[in-house]
Amino acid sequence: MNLEPYIGTLAGLLTTIAVLPQIYKAITTKKVNDVSPFMYVILCCGVGLWTVYGIVKSDWPIILTNGISFIFNSIMLIILLTQHKE
Repeated sequence: MNLEPYIGTLAGLLTTIAVLPQIYKAITTKKVNDVSPFMYVILCCGVGLWTVYGIVKSDWPIILTNGISFIFNSIMLIILLTQHKE
């Protein structure tokens, strides 16, 4: 049995949903002062490039998980930029 696709899909799924608790907390508490927007800029660049890499390789699990991750992390970045007060 080849576990490679299952491991890759599970890894992509977990890294994709990892930001959801932070988005939920930011929306419900309206507190984001201790969260770095620069980290989300770097993360969006990284998952964006992974998405492009997946397109080049025609690898749908990479395209989907990183594309969705890009959207989620962009949402968090928008929340940070609109609520961040220093």
